[in-house]
Amino acid sequence: MSVLQLFRKQVSVAETAKACCAPKTDIANAILATRELTLSYGRKRAFSPITLGFAKNTISAIIGPSGCGKTSYLSALNRMSDLNPSVSVRGEVLLHGNNVLNSNADVSQLRQRVGMIFQKPNPFPLSISKNIDLVLRELGISSKSEREDRIRSVLQQVGLWDEVSKRLNSPALNLSGGQQQRLCIARALAMNPEILLMDEPCSALDPVSSSRVEEMISALREHLTLVVVTHNMQQAKRIADQVVVFWNNDDAGCVIETGSADTVFNHAESAITRAYVEGRCC
Repeated sequence: MSVLQLFRKQVSVAETAKACCAPKTDIANAILATRELTLSYGRKRAFSPITLGFAKNTISAIIGPSGCGKTSYLSALNRMSDLNPSVSVRGEVLLHGNNVLNSNADVSQLRQRVGMIFQKPNPFPLSISKNIDLVLRELGISSKSEREDRIRSVLQQVGLWDEVSKRLNSPALNLSGGQQQRLCIARALAMNPEILLMDEPCSALDPVSSSRVEEMISALREHLTLVVVTHNMQQAKRIADQVVVFWNNDDAGCVIETGSADTVFNHAESAITRAYVEGRCC
């Protein structure tokens, strides 16, 4: 019997259902929020209705075991889920109170305002500078000097300028994994987003590179709102203002607890949360 099966014997179905009916979070003052949001792949629901808010200039860490809808939820926030024809989304995603799921919403503009960083670095097969220059050209910045200034600025923001300033014309794919991830973040920052979504941004990186990315994420809080999916409990403790715990109930994801990092890791209300963050399950 697996550790997860043993844990499920200790926590009743009623306890799980009760946790998944936890009070909804306040979304009135959130820069980004969801109201009764659900997402399904065909007939299979990825997660039950979620009402959740993300305050301006904060870092929210979404944690929970694999298969409970964390990445699916993240993909709905800037409509990356639209790229999968089998996906249907219901409810509301509110950016400054406006529902971006409306049919008349400008999806390209949404993805500029709400950027996405993926688990695996995905630089373009171009030079380091062209990875960012291409984005700036798409934004309509025709001045070469302005583009060069922006390239330098975003590379400095992610702590990469000193490492690559003398080889900007070198292939981006020659960078280390950690450098590639920081370049992808710089490319996203070049679009001047308000919010940055990150799906396990450090999972493919070594500890040193992970530490650098964490430091950069913490520094970006001053200018951005960040939502980070992570399986690393210590990382969530270090960087998060708000922690959101996802779980699986009746084969669909749900939110069982939200709160500050201190509350979730040291004073959790749910027995499931306490067991999970203490490593006694999954």
